[in-house]
Amino acid sequence: MEYRSITDIEGIYAASATNAEAGTGCTVIICPEGATGAVDVRGGAPATRETDLLRPEETVQVLHAVVLSGGSAYGLAAATGVMEELERHDIGLDVGVGKVPIVSGACLFDLACGSASVRPTAAYGVEAVRSALDNPAEPLTRGNVGAGTGCTVGKLGGPARAMKTGLGECVESCGELVCGAVAAVNAVGDVVNPNTGSPVAGLLDEAGERLTSSVDALLSLAAAMPLARTNTTISCVVTNAKLTKAEATKVAQMAADAYAHAIRPTHTTNDGDSIFVMATGKVAYPVDVVGALATKALEGAIVDSARSAEGAFGLKAACDLA
Repeated sequence: MEYRSITDIEGIYAASATNAEAGTGCTVIICPEGATGAVDVRGGAPATRETDLLRPEETVQVLHAVVLSGGSAYGLAAATGVMEELERHDIGLDVGVGKVPIVSGACLFDLACGSASVRPTAAYGVEAVRSALDNPAEPLTRGNVGAGTGCTVGKLGGPARAMKTGLGECVESCGELVCGAVAAVNAVGDVVNPNTGSPVAGLLDEAGERLTSSVDALLSLAAAMPLARTNTTISCVVTNAKLTKAEATKVAQMAADAYAHAIRPTHTTNDGDSIFVMATGKVAYPVDVVGALATKALEGAIVDSARSAEGAFGLKAACDLA
């Protein structure tokens, strides 16, 4: 079959809740049956939830949802709403006296885009879950939505030279193996096409007309004070592969290369970069094949986050450049 979205992967549901005026929102990816989960965190300033239990040595073996959210650390509240709504749908880990949904998540800093006082709450998580479960055939909306609503890149020259990005998605397949990725790109650096090396969105020149290099700008600012920790790229890779937690962790580690391929610079002290993996366990493939395909999908999602965004809050997007 032709895969348009991660919602075409059997057993996966996804949707977003968006506050376009305030420039924030959240995106939820759900596997009601429970996926094998993993995470890789490489940024220097992460805001995350329930990442310790995803380590291979921990006993919990299922992951029911991943929440990608704006709002900085305040946005972690959205995951509470996701848990509550999944429980109402009888989704979760059976603990004898009830079911506990296993929900992991990460947040990005979008408080400087739109309203700093409006952040995703539990109600956002509830809305996203209801939208995902009520509309299972709907592809995930991309661009200025969900966790991507307030995303920007290229911020080394200040807000006047930054650009708007958003929520991106890409699905790749190889035989029966499918890997899809969702990314909300709010990096300090630039988004580049890893196939050509050409910039897609990032630091604009002083005239605001052409793209320049964030790496060159960073090197020229070598003796300056570092930027505030206001940047992060958060993403989730979904695959139908059969993986152990250790294998899923390796896939997350391999997929982190997509950040290095498509964002320059990346994993800085000012970024909170995190990658989740959800494996539904339908087909058996070597872990290296899964990791390579996941990396390709995440590269595509990062580039799509720039190409699908629209200009907003006085910022240009890739579609606005000549």
